[in-house]
Amino acid sequence: MSIKSRLLLSYIAMTFIPVILFAMIAAALASVFLKDTPGGRNGPPFFQQMSSEQQELFTGMKFIAQTEPDRLSDPVFLDKMGERMNRLKTRMVVEKNGNVIHTMSNAPSPSTEHSTAKYDFTFGDGSRGTLLMMTAGNPWSGGEHTFFPLLLLSLLTVIALTNGVLTYLVSRSIIKPLYALKYAAEQIKDGDLSHEVALKRKDEIGELGGAFEQMRVRLNESIRLQLQYEENRKELISNISHDLKTPISGIKACLEGIQEGIAESGPMREKYMEMIEKKTDEMNRLIDELLLFSKLDLNRLPFDLERVDLAAYLRDCLEELQLDPLLAGVTVNFSRSGESLYVVADREKLRRVIMNIIDNSLKYMDKPHPEIRVELRDDQNEATVGIRDNGSGIEAAVLPLIFDRFYRADPSRNAKTGGSGLGLAIVKQLVEGQGGKVWAESVPGEGTGIYFTLPRSKNGGEQT
Repeated sequence: MSIKSRLLLSYIAMTFIPVILFAMIAAALASVFLKDTPGGRNGPPFFQQMSSEQQELFTGMKFIAQTEPDRLSDPVFLDKMGERMNRLKTRMVVEKNGNVIHTMSNAPSPSTEHSTAKYDFTFGDGSRGTLLMMTAGNPWSGGEHTFFPLLLLSLLTVIALTNGVLTYLVSRSIIKPLYALKYAAEQIKDGDLSHEVALKRKDEIGELGGAFEQMRVRLNESIRLQLQYEENRKELISNISHDLKTPISGIKACLEGIQEGIAESGPMREKYMEMIEKKTDEMNRLIDELLLFSKLDLNRLPFDLERVDLAAYLRDCLEELQLDPLLAGVTVNFSRSGESLYVVADREKLRRVIMNIIDNSLKYMDKPHPEIRVELRDDQNEATVGIRDNGSGIEAAVLPLIFDRFYRADPSRNAKTGGSGLGLAIVKQLVEGQGGKVWAESVPGEGTGIYFTLPRSKNGGEQT
């Protein structure tokens, strides 16, 4: 239930509940104050019965004044009638020749009298008589001094209690989750992002709590990634230092040999210079890969995506690579089911992907007849390229790690399987940057296959 609906219901309850409770309390008070009145709780309405009996009493006394006037001067008779008059809250005064000969001493005071009935008659001795009967304006003879204050007090109490209880319940349902959010905010301020905000409400505060929880999760993930990036930067610096130190040490050793006269002859000097050139090229390639990976990692390398016939592109690329001296003696086969297959790709980045995968395969060739097989499949919404070799293969336990930066299948990092350790990490970044995915399959002793996908192109060269 929304807060708006909750507040509306509370306002309605604050209006009707006090009215109902006040009516019940007023009825209870009335029954208490009027329980001893004529007719009791189950009789006719009190005022109607009181007025009826008072009228009957006056009619009876009038009849007596007409038929037996001397009884109105009889104290015994008058005292007997006084009991009934007291019960009916009625006062009677008898006058004879203008003088009061009898009045009820315990009757209502004149200040409470409401109406007076007068009847003139003649006593038996011929004296002029007057009968006055006065009814009380308040049936319960002064009970209003208690009844109405209690009624007002009960009204105020009902309003105060109802509004207080409803206000407490509604405010508690709002303030309690706000305190929970405040506590969570204080935890975040202190650097603790592990405190979950679970309000489990379906109102505006619940939506606020959900947004707050998403903020906490994303902030926690952002800090985690930041710490991971910091750790990766430290690892990157360490690996760069290690990888740069090896060729620099080789160059330094060659220079020292030349300076000390070890390479005095022409062939020896030429060999040292060739070694220096090789180490320099190795450093240059390593720096290029580091710069490329750094741009990819920071999402600062733009991709020039266009419509490419992947089958034709792979044929041209492999024909060019077969002229590379590094592929001398290596059999390269290309298989394609069907003709043209158009994808959305960056030609330059795609060439780098293929070269890095093949370069990685060449490092682990251990068969007398090395072979690389390139396959192209059409998988409806995407094209899949597989580059397989018949090298030493990779153990299943380390297969998911080969796309991590600076990972080498050979832990010794020796010269045979050296390299920057960034080749396949760059492949993953370049493929994902073009909207594809990459994975590896391998059988130890039989070879390894690196597969990647590229999104198919729509008609007219539109990108998918």
